[in-house]
Amino acid sequence: MNARIRKAVRARGHFPNEAAAMKCIYMALMSLDPTDKGRKRWTMRWKAPLNAFQIEFEGRLTPTAN
Repeated sequence: MNARIRKAVRARGHFPNEAAAMKCIYMALMSLDPTDKGRKRWTMRWKAPLNAFQIEFEGRLTPTAN
């Protein structure tokens, strides 16, 4: 997952503000599992970052029952 985030940030190059950087990381995370079938598996390890993104991007992440 870190490699995908690093690749997305490196491909973008620079960001005009912090919100743009957060959106790039958010989009990289959401593109990891577009079918949402493996979400339960990887959310176990990424609960803290996903909680931070839930606060930052309110209403965009779907709630899961873990």
